[in-house]
Amino acid sequence: MITRVIDRNFANMRLDRFLRKAFPDESLSVFFAIIRKKKVRVNGVVGKANQMLAEGDTVCIYENLKSVEADSKKGESLPLAPATASATPSSGATHQWCHAHVSAEALSGQRPQRPEYSSPKQSGFAKNKSTWGKAKSSAEKNSSWGAKELDIVVQTEDYVVINKPSGLASQPGSGTRPGESLVEYLWEWGKREGLDFKPTIAHRLDQDTSGMIIAALHGDTLRDFTRMIREHRIDKFYFALVKGNLDRDKGTISESLTRTDSPKGSKMKVGESGKDAQEAITHYRVKQHYEGYDLVKIKLETGRMHQIRAHFASIGHPLLGDTRYGDFALNREVKKEFGLNRLFLHSCRLEFVWNGDRKVLDCPLPKELQAIIKQLKPLPYHRNK
Repeated sequence: MITRVIDRNFANMRLDRFLRKAFPDESLSVFFAIIRKKKVRVNGVVGKANQMLAEGDTVCIYENLKSVEADSKKGESLPLAPATASATPSSGATHQWCHAHVSAEALSGQRPQRPEYSSPKQSGFAKNKSTWGKAKSSAEKNSSWGAKELDIVVQTEDYVVINKPSGLASQPGSGTRPGESLVEYLWEWGKREGLDFKPTIAHRLDQDTSGMIIAALHGDTLRDFTRMIREHRIDKFYFALVKGNLDRDKGTISESLTRTDSPKGSKMKVGESGKDAQEAITHYRVKQHYEGYDLVKIKLETGRMHQIRAHFASIGHPLLGDTRYGDFALNREVKKEFGLNRLFLHSCRLEFVWNGDRKVLDCPLPKELQAIIKQLKPLPYHRNK
């Protein structure tokens, strides 16, 4: 028999999804079978696939899972309750409750403060390596990246906000070498902090965009942020330098975006209709007119892929340094004259309410973008108020 006590990372999660997360090395058919055969009980009652789990619930599995057996043979310490019986109790038999040790912090819903952070003896995950992914190869271990390079804007018990540099991918994917993404930085940092949950980003930035990204430190926190983003309850602001001078000092671009994929990479088409078209709304205000350029502050109402870049390119004012939607000839000139070697787009502010308190987080332009601004010639007036 295998026992797990539900902690905050798995609260408000369906039973079948919890099993997939807790035992990632098992096939889906195994979970379907043990649920169908009534070999999973929640607080002593036969579990159903779609039932929601609550913090403190005890899940008992009356089946030997191969991944857990393999770890036991290797001598790994697993968060298992003492096995009293491995057979599934009959429906008429008296159920024997499966007990597990729960710390005082778990009962109170509190976590010990750093630096006393330590992984709990009992968690939803089957084993440590399931929590943190596959072991790194020697080449990956010798790579130049490291969690020590993270630029942390703010860290709380629930989340951390990172200032991502331009050129760093938000998450692993094609074209990104192993170990060279923000997510992998965060996993390494989480290990060093002794977290029992893989830090997970709640939203993304394009690889060439710099600025703030929120990462959740618990499962319930991740679900809260995901819901807040879906409900447009997190305000995200950006600075961008665009080609030319806009006709108005403030405005809104409201044009649908449709994703297209090709061997050269994905792009967003603007203004098309159809079932794949997504609503996209971008608000902007000019912060300063320069000779030939405008520095704009942008507020996103929606958060589509490449939204800012595609929207401004569609109105004839592409972002400087944009290699996908930009003015390529101008990009070469700006690189030669001002030394701009990246996309001029930076996530500068986040605003949201957390636990009843309004949070306003600011992140100034990185030095390489400030250096570009200093070389531009400001216009003495705004043409349109």
